[in-house]
Amino acid sequence: MEEQKFRKLNVWNKSMDFIEQIYRTTQKFSVQETYGVTSQLRRASTSIALNIAEGSGSGTDGEFKRFLNIALRSAYEAICAIEIAKRLGFCSMHEANTLKSGCEEISAMLTGLKKYLRGIQVVGHKTSDD
Repeated sequence: MEEQKFRKLNVWNKSMDFIEQIYRTTQKFSVQETYGVTSQLRRASTSIALNIAEGSGSGTDGEFKRFLNIALRSAYEAICAIEIAKRLGFCSMHEANTLKSGCEEISAMLTGLKKYLRGIQVVGHKTSDD
């Protein structure tokens, strides 16, 4: 069986590393937060990688971009949840800054990949709606 193309994407690999960091950090959060900020942050970070993977299997570059947009929104959600966690004292400023920096890097990579796809669409690749 052929390896899925998302596994070759740097942004997917970075997002997988980010998920690990989020899970390690949120393990230290208050047990009372299991269904609050902890759950939301874990779901948002996981959604980034899941949408990259799902989109990479779509039939068109336009559809892939749609999933990258969803992944980007999940990254913004994760950044906000990290800020909430920091403000509530669930993590240190250093931990929050490290996580936000990683997520911002992923966001930039997603934006770059979307621009790349837009560029190759101009040269005539099949697209669905943009």
